Amino acid sequence: MISAGIDIGSTTTKAVIFDGVKILASSVMPSGIAPGETAEKVLASALAEAGLVKDQISSIASTGYGRRLTDLSDRIVTEIKACAAGAVFMGTPDGRPQTVVDIGGQDTKVIQLGEDGQVSNFIMNDKCAAGTGRFLEVLAMKLEMSYADFVVAALASTVQIQMNSTCAVFAESEVISLLARGMKKSDIAAAAHTSISNRVGAMLRRLDAQNPPYLFVGGGALNSAMLKALEENIGVKIHSHGYAQKVIALGAAVIAQKKEKE
Repeated sequence: MISAGIDIGSTTTKAVIFDGVKILASSVMPSGIAPGETAEKVLASALAEAGLVKDQISSIASTGYGRRLTDLSDRIVTEIKACAAGAVFMGTPDGRPQTVVDIGGQDTKVIQLGEDGQVSNFIMNDKCAAGTGRFLEVLAMKLEMSYADFVVAALASTVQIQMNSTCAVFAESEVISLLARGMKKSDIAAAAHTSISNRVGAMLRRLDAQNPPYLFVGGGALNSAMLKALEENIGVKIHSHGYAQKVIALGAAVIAQKKEKE
């Protein structure tokens, strides 16, 4: 039995093909202005990688903010449940994750898992760009840097400076002010990452979700400077994975597989 999960996010759309034991294939594309069409393309890309056709898929689950924008799926799953299922399947070197941090393009989630791997509590920031990948993208552009260079610069910084604004709009003005004061771009980049880590740390404390093992997922988890800033903020090891950006699509595929068997 083969299932598929499609995560239609605000920034990217991901698809995963899953056979119940392992990931057969996956694909990621920018969501663009027509997420429904992107979902079709990203699924077709993953199927081609797996050497399969759509008729060989027994169940398809969609998730993410655009989960209702496609007619490809026979099942709709919430992001929180999909994230938890994907995180449990992915695991960590220290065992099943207890606390999951998901930093996406336009929202941030902290999920607490129970001993059974089910969601016991969660908190979500989806009201503005503060604490999200979009916040960093905006500041990288303000510094006239590519996102990749912005991350490298943050890792190279050895000076701690304070960035007070958590709003992306006001932070742009603060960046101009810091540059005018002679601050290095690398130190401003590091301060931006620290700002997000402080916000996520506050979410963890508010939820009282401070139980290891920790797993960092979402597109933000591909940012090594963000991982470093989070570990420094909470003072413990945080695990990540090269597959982190696709964990919600994976979770949707895992749930689709399970429901189909039932």
